[in-house]
Amino acid sequence: MESEIKGKVVAITGASSGIGEAIAILLAKQGAKVVLGARRSDRLEELVKRISAEGGEGVYAVTDVRQKEDLTELVKLACTTYGKLDVIVNNAGVSQLSRMDELDIEGWEEMIDVNLKGTLYGIAAALPVFKIQGFGHVINIISTSGIKIVPMQAVYAGTKNAVRTITEALRQESGANLRVTGISPGFVQSELAEGIKDEKIKTVIKEKAAQMAIPPSAIASAVAFAIGQPAFVDVGDIVIRPTAQD
Repeated sequence: MESEIKGKVVAITGASSGIGEAIAILLAKQGAKVVLGARRSDRLEELVKRISAEGGEGVYAVTDVRQKEDLTELVKLACTTYGKLDVIVNNAGVSQLSRMDELDIEGWEEMIDVNLKGTLYGIAAALPVFKIQGFGHVINIISTSGIKIVPMQAVYAGTKNAVRTITEALRQESGANLRVTGISPGFVQSELAEGIKDEKIKTVIKEKAAQMAIPPSAIASAVAFAIGQPAFVDVGDIVIRPTAQD
């Protein structure tokens, strides 16, 4: 697997913490050149320094996935710095959980903009490059939300199920030269819950996570598995969750 990853250029959104950070660290250790995008420049800078100190290669650009131009620039950075783009990992995501009748329209729009449109912008930035190259790999980080529908997650799960549908349709459209993978994590130790505005829901989610959440490195390993397959092997869908999760 390491030999397949070594030398590949991988762009990762939401790379400053949690799953994105873990993906960057693992792939860099396995020889990939990582191109990191997120909104927090200080964390990105520290991450690139850490990767470099451990013998890896990486660059970063401040990236807000709500802005399609930022995704274009992230892909351009990969191509300018390393001459190609092998993989884009659309990882950035937010969660606002609430009852529908609370009408948290601002939260709905944030999830649509980041989780759905941000993923589409990443795909749109990468596909033209992949077409010219004749190869490429789209990896979308989705969620187990939507696989099991529960209260408080209607819009969040809706955005994730939209990405799930888009991922599968893109896979079917892509032919032999483009690989497409959807990875659906369950409870993961991350900062995702910190953005939840409802304090009661945030507390419940954090308590559940403390009881069962798996480390971000588990998701990173799944990403590495998908990337590390031979070019003619496409890992279409991975669900990875704690054994204790329903």
